[in-house]
Amino acid sequence: MGRRNYCLIVSYDGTRYSGWQRLPNAKTVQGSIEAALSEIFSEPIEISGSGRTDAGVHAKMQVASFAAANRPLDKLLSELRSRLPEDIGAERLLLADERFHARLSATEKTYTYYIRNGTAPDPFGRKYRTRIVQPLDVEKMRLAAQKLCGKHDFMAFCSNKHYKKSSVRDLRRITIEQHGEDIDISMTADGFLYNMARILTGTLIEIGLNQRQLDSIEEIFASRCRENAGQTAPAKGLCLTEVRYEHSDFWKKQML
Repeated sequence: MGRRNYCLIVSYDGTRYSGWQRLPNAKTVQGSIEAALSEIFSEPIEISGSGRTDAGVHAKMQVASFAAANRPLDKLLSELRSRLPEDIGAERLLLADERFHARLSATEKTYTYYIRNGTAPDPFGRKYRTRIVQPLDVEKMRLAAQKLCGKHDFMAFCSNKHYKKSSVRDLRRITIEQHGEDIDISMTADGFLYNMARILTGTLIEIGLNQRQLDSIEEIFASRCRENAGQTAPAKGLCLTEVRYEHSDFWKKQML
């Protein structure tokens, strides 16, 4: 039958998972998908994700790649859906070039942080939006976002103090949209360091609450010190919303 390289697009509610990455003695998204695929193919299947979301973080578009025996895509997708829990959705399944790798081939990722800014409770959105009662100065946050964008050393925005690789990333854009009490912060970069999206959000929130000055951003970058940046925003408000690839023709041709 031969082996093929598959591209799987999934979404998930990360509330009850210890993150994306497979871990011993822990419920993870990667582990759940691999268990389902291994059962289908009757052999151990390992998948590679476009990124490792933290415990409690969600995804509207996570991309994974894996090699396995050639199977009809529609039947394979149906079998996978029947084996996954309701909080993990197998959205699409595509055949990819043998050189395609979900993480290494990615050129951009977008994370969106969802905030409810107000005193009224949000019973239905409470698992996916972080509630901040004090009013946020959104215009000030947008000015801060402009200062954060660009190619910088983001070591101060990384929770891993022992990170040895390059901590330079290209933060290409940050958009902050407000709809009533809902505030959505979308960040697009060529890659993100550990906790980077949540620390960036925490820094923007502190600026929006007038707990931090705009001109502190240059000092944070220069210090490369995690303690100088804002707090790590709660995981539940963060969602991986888009992953982009340079050569994406196969996406358009094989949408199921």
